[in-house]
Amino acid sequence: MIERYLDFLGLDGTLALLNANEQPLIPSIRANTLKIEPAKVKSRLKQKGFELKSIKYIPSGFKVTKSPLNLGSLHEYLQGYYYLQNVASMIPPVILNPSREDIVVDMCAAPGSKSTHLAQIMKNEGKLILIEKNTKRIPALDMNLRRMGVTNSIILNEDAIELSRLKIQADKILLDAPCTGEGLIIEDPSRKRSKSLKDINKIAIIQRKLLKAGLDALNPGGQLLYSTCSIAPEENELIINQVLQDITNCSIINIPFQYGVPGLTRVYGEELMVDLKHSQRIYPHLHETIGFFLCLIKKK
Repeated sequence: MIERYLDFLGLDGTLALLNANEQPLIPSIRANTLKIEPAKVKSRLKQKGFELKSIKYIPSGFKVTKSPLNLGSLHEYLQGYYYLQNVASMIPPVILNPSREDIVVDMCAAPGSKSTHLAQIMKNEGKLILIEKNTKRIPALDMNLRRMGVTNSIILNEDAIELSRLKIQADKILLDAPCTGEGLIIEDPSRKRSKSLKDINKIAIIQRKLLKAGLDALNPGGQLLYSTCSIAPEENELIINQVLQDITNCSIINIPFQYGVPGLTRVYGEELMVDLKHSQRIYPHLHETIGFFLCLIKKK
């Protein structure tokens, strides 16, 4: 793992990342504007001794810099006034920014952090199709939709790789792809040794199939946001580079704000498409959050 990091982060960057992964992560929440204004959430939690700090580019997001009580046990949480969510996880729906008129697909929806955020941005209007392959994960998704007051969605217990069979054509698609979670070491140190290059190569096959299925299901002019909680190029830039060589009517477009650092256009001695610079990488040592990857793709 470290040998690979040295290739695209260098020695100083690798050491900084390894050190950051040993530091505690500041918790964060997303206020649910379907039920309450963010300022009111902040005020209610402040009365209970919490201190919240606004997050740049995330209108409803807060970092919780002081937390005297368990955030998951408060009445405000149970009433669906906020969602416990990592900062990086809040970014994909904001980038995708679906409208009230859009047909939107979340290809890997459970447990619903991004699904409920998409519904919030859509103001509970439009059509939100939530696909989840794993039957055991659907109850958590359903519970979060109910708690957050989402009413514009439908859950499909299907494999998103088979999206074409469902004959769904979407204006906006979120593909938060299953991954090895190399960006989650800061939350789960066991991931340092629990995953191997064999695991990465195995999941990469699924990621490529999901991305192709998602791009095929886009309407002309539609957008797909590809994201993972991994910093592995094998699960990110290399996936997109390979898929877009085969699908020529889609291209990477610039994300409307710069939260992370530009994606890699050269890695492991391989030159990649130059437009990958428009994707973004998020690192614990630079952004004080989990490791994450984001890429916005548009269909011509």
